[in-house]
Parts: sequence; structure tokens; C-alpha cells
Amino acid sequence: MDKNDSTAEFDERKRQRIRLARLEADMAYFQARIELIGEANTNNRVAQRKAFNFLHKTVASKILKLKRRYSDLG
Repeated sequence: MDKNDSTAEFDERKRQRIRLARLEADMAYFQARIELIGEANTNNRVAQRKAFNFLHKTVASKILKLKRRYSDLG
């Protein structure tokens, strides 16, 4: 492996670590929003809860895929 390959791999891992951190921050935000919505006693809250649950699951799936691909990140 030459120096360019090593540098490129290092840069890619750095980008993926940043991506993972952003996804984890998004997930924490969605969890907080779900908690703040509280009891889903109005149509608006029901819709918000559904949307944030969907986003939470989607981001969690992306995190798992990223951690599987780059096992040293997890």
C-alpha cells in the first residue's frame, strides 16, 4: 500500500467517524423530541410521534450499517 492509499483510507475513516457522530446526534435529538411530545393526545402529537419514531428508526438503521462497514468505529 502506498502513501496515497494510506492517506485516502485515513481520510475516509475520518469522514465516517464524523458521519457517525452526526447520526448519533440526530438520534439523540429525535429521542428528545419523542420524550418532549409526551402523551399523544392530539392528532398533531400523534403525527409528530410517528414522524420522529420513523426518523429515529431510520437513523438507527444507518448507524448499524455504518458500524458494520467500519467495525473499528463502533
